[in-house]
Amino acid sequence: ASFTVNSSSQITATAPAGTGTVQVTVTTSGGTSNGVPFTYVSTPVPVLTSLAPNSGPAAGGTTVTLTGTGLASTTAVQFGATPATSFTVVSDTHVTAVAPPGTGTVQVTVTTPGGTSNGLSYSYSGAPTLSGISPNQGSTAGGNTVTLTGTNLTGATSVTFGGTPATSVTVLSATQITAVVPASTAGPVDVTVTTPGGSSTLPKAYFYVSAPVLAGVAPLSGPLAGGNTVTLTGTHLIEATAVRFGATPAASFTVVSDTQITAVVPAGAAGLVGITVTTVGGTSNPVSYTYLAAPVITTLVPTQGPASGGTTVTLTGSNFAQTTTVLFGGAPTGFTVVSDTHLVADVLPGPAGPVNVTVTTPGGTSAPAVYTRVGPPGI
Repeated sequence: ASFTVNSSSQITATAPAGTGTVQVTVTTSGGTSNGVPFTYVSTPVPVLTSLAPNSGPAAGGTTVTLTGTGLASTTAVQFGATPATSFTVVSDTHVTAVAPPGTGTVQVTVTTPGGTSNGLSYSYSGAPTLSGISPNQGSTAGGNTVTLTGTNLTGATSVTFGGTPATSVTVLSATQITAVVPASTAGPVDVTVTTPGGSSTLPKAYFYVSAPVLAGVAPLSGPLAGGNTVTLTGTHLIEATAVRFGATPAASFTVVSDTQITAVVPAGAAGLVGITVTTVGGTSNPVSYTYLAAPVITTLVPTQGPASGGTTVTLTGSNFAQTTTVLFGGAPTGFTVVSDTHLVADVLPGPAGPVNVTVTTPGGTSAPAVYTRVGPPGI
């Protein structure tokens, strides 16, 4: 097709199209030379079937594996109009190439003596940026889902919390990702997202919160109607979002400190319930609280006695076990709890006539029973 005389002993020539084996000769004014054989070899056009990965940062530098056929004699790899930074022929079906810098989506092609391959798309991605995370705190046990917002998040390959990979990652759009938080120890951690375009980190953007722990409740019991206030003690209580008596929320509660909460007891049925505290760190262990029915007096024995007092009466009824006060005519008196159905109380001196006797427990105060003081006989 063309030729150049380099010297009296060398010529370079561009071969014309042809097939098979032919004789190459040179003609000068002195005549035509002997012939030397030259063989035309059929070389297939290379074919690309896949790229991995098919995207990378705009700065380039990503090593891409090209898969196809007829690649053994590759002489060039192009990313659009830009040559690969470098390439290595691995086999007739694989070539690795380092992507040059670029923007947008370009066609990657391979050239061999057989021609230039079909193109496969490679996308240059902008570096991601993170701008927020919601919620920004949760349990040390992990397992909750958070939403990350930012830009250039498409194709995110990982999200890490303090270096620990998220349990799962879902790309919703170029500006939003959801991730399931892994377990970790209490405290703030960096959150990092990685895409083909690079990585972005929000420093100390997520806080792991320890689960609350309850140590006790005071008082330990109260009336069925609720309305009384109890004090809960423990640790990690500062961010309490709920206090429950069994499955029933407290009527109200106040966080006093990280170790103390006061709560107004809701109404409940007689018996034990577990009180729990919930924070973003989880739900605490339960502590026991007892709903008590109010005491009931059914009989007094005896029902009367001397106005001078000094005797005892036996009260029969129910719910006496946690008696705190016995009143005779409004005045507290000494008593002994024999069982949940019996107690013995001292009779106080006083003016002759009937007086009310009541029993008080954390469950409430009984309806009154009547005791009559009898004056001494007169002559």
